[in-house]
Amino acid sequence: MPTLPSVVEIILGILVLFGGGELFVAGSVALSLLLGIPQLVIGLTVVSLGTSAPELFVSLLSTIQGDADLAVSNVVGSNIFNILVVLGASAAIVPLRVQSRLVRRDVPLLLGISMAVWGMASGGRLTWQAGVALLFALVANVVWEMRTASEDPPEAAEEIEEGRSTPMVATLKLAAGLALLVFGSQLLVKGATTAAVALGVSQTVIGLTIVAAGTSMPELVTSLVAAYRGRADLAIGNVVGSNLLNQVLILGLCAVVSGGKGLAVDPVMISRDLPIMVATTLACLPIFWTNGAISRLEGWLLLGLYGLYLVEQVLAATAGGEIMDNAYRFVVLVAVLPLLMVFMVWQVLRWKQQRKLLAVQGGD
Repeated sequence: MPTLPSVVEIILGILVLFGGGELFVAGSVALSLLLGIPQLVIGLTVVSLGTSAPELFVSLLSTIQGDADLAVSNVVGSNIFNILVVLGASAAIVPLRVQSRLVRRDVPLLLGISMAVWGMASGGRLTWQAGVALLFALVANVVWEMRTASEDPPEAAEEIEEGRSTPMVATLKLAAGLALLVFGSQLLVKGATTAAVALGVSQTVIGLTIVAAGTSMPELVTSLVAAYRGRADLAIGNVVGSNLLNQVLILGLCAVVSGGKGLAVDPVMISRDLPIMVATTLACLPIFWTNGAISRLEGWLLLGLYGLYLVEQVLAATAGGEIMDNAYRFVVLVAVLPLLMVFMVWQVLRWKQQRKLLAVQGGD
């Protein structure tokens, strides 16, 4: 069993990271406005970086300390959590209307990056050259966003304007947020490492579950609040943008920092968790495409899938649970997966039928 100090360190680390992320975003936005940086650039870089800051600092610190398993599993676990839990919980509150831009551009881009990361990691490590390529992809994407985006929505502009402040206050918020992020990441990594040793499980399992969920709290809170206020674009865009940034920025930076030895990737993660990350991203396309919205039913379905994923993680980490884990995977493959495929095909067919009825009514 994990010791009480390790549990306290994990909880405190998550709370400190959350507070640090809030201050970091507020200070960064205010300072950017004072420097005259366009609001579009702020939204594409500073705000997205703010929600991904906990993952960034935890993974970077883990890489520097030689805990590559925790660094990579934090990113992969966060991406899975964001799609299945953050999107699922947001849609369970209110159906989320999906903008066509997400289906045409952003989700396919995220899927392509996810498949590229899986391919680059298949050799057992992410090299510094792969890291440079991911960082180049980040720069190219920001430039592309700036050239193709029309203009900020009025609501977003109003929210950003609220971030205006004096230079001194903005700098203090930025510095305080940075300090809290560093301190919180140290607490969380230390507590997670101690808990992994006490439980007798790998840091990969801890990173994919506890640490990933903890560092994804900013995304969860942001999307839930956005969904409750009827801002579906923010709820979905927050998830897609964060998942993209987690891979091109965080994994890219960690791979470069790891130097010549590269960033080691657990073989289990290559064969199980990275494919799941790609599959959850791929599943977004038909869900987003049909009816142009994520329904409450689809939201609960995403939450249920994350429950299945957690059960698999627990069985895999349990001593002597290999037989149970294999049996569980067999049941998922022969029962759950076919039902999921049938549901998705049914959704697509129903959507096409509705389109035909609308076309007929329009012709009349």
